[in-house]
Amino acid sequence: MRVPVLDKNGKPLMPTKPSRARRWLKESKVRVVYNDLNVFCIQLLVEPSGYDQQPIAFGLDTGKKFTGVGVQSAKFTLFMAHLILPFSDITKKMSRRLILRRARRGRRINRKIAFHKRAHRQKRFDNRKQNKLPPSIRANKELELRITKELVKLFPVTQITYEYVKARGDKGFSPVMVGQKVMLQWLEEIAPTSIQEGWQTSIIRQQLGLAKDKKNKEKQTPETHAHDGIALAASNFMKFEKFHTTNSRGSHWVGKVIVTSAPFRVIARPNLFRRQLHFENPVSGAPSNRKRKGGTITPFGFRSGDLVKAEKAGKVYIGWVGGYTQTSKTKNISVYDHNWHRLGQFSPSKVQSIKRSTRLCVAS
Repeated sequence: MRVPVLDKNGKPLMPTKPSRARRWLKESKVRVVYNDLNVFCIQLLVEPSGYDQQPIAFGLDTGKKFTGVGVQSAKFTLFMAHLILPFSDITKKMSRRLILRRARRGRRINRKIAFHKRAHRQKRFDNRKQNKLPPSIRANKELELRITKELVKLFPVTQITYEYVKARGDKGFSPVMVGQKVMLQWLEEIAPTSIQEGWQTSIIRQQLGLAKDKKNKEKQTPETHAHDGIALAASNFMKFEKFHTTNSRGSHWVGKVIVTSAPFRVIARPNLFRRQLHFENPVSGAPSNRKRKGGTITPFGFRSGDLVKAEKAGKVYIGWVGGYTQTSKTKNISVYDHNWHRLGQFSPSKVQSIKRSTRLCVAS
């Protein structure tokens, strides 16, 4: 295991051993730096002994619902992550928005009269030819890009390897394929980027002896997706090449990679609900009696996505603020885990802020 190191200007240097980091802390040569990925990191308060760097590769095994991330050098595994992509949440929200828009249009337009007399505006241009990413795909790619930028701040990444997906058999299209070219352009602005296909990743993963769990891809362990990220990163240090001599010919592995233990994180995006006027279904009474819906701020000083510590019945919970309920008698704050499953509703006096929202939910 290695600890990320920054120089006095915040530039990433080669990671160091935990024992050396502890010694530097005792000698007041470094200070602890907090980051959005909750990775223990130190920053030098003195000039470093040198700026020599070894190659460090970053592997990104992208998917529709989950993505594997790995940072690897030739001798050490530096970081692993399992990303929970917001594809399903964004799809549900867009479908619900479509239903509500169609309902409003249906109430507004009288289809019993002639078409030219209806109360709707004719189209001014052909708005069906658009060259942009769907919202669900864009949300996936932006989360992957965000994690990439955060890791580049911690490690001196010299190469990025991206798994390029191609549809097989009768499939001519896959949601994972959408946005790959745009993502490669974004990554190229960060560091030199190369692509690799899935079968190549599988061969390297088997050569490294890394396990792969294909039964349950939702399982939040390194075996599901993070090991693929490590295999992608390791492809920069080892390859399967052909050889030919006067007496023989064949193929063999060139290069060597050592896989070690490393910090593993499960990262998701908080499922925020924007403010609406009220719930869609009307309730009995005046319109002013309709319940509020959504919102990212609370009247208690907390915001949606803030990391908090909450207490109820003598038990302490660590989670993220997802909203609040307020009536004439009660006031409660809803706290969720990183999977955005509600842990419970707590009194504001029993909730203590730990960290302001970073738009990331990071769990070990």
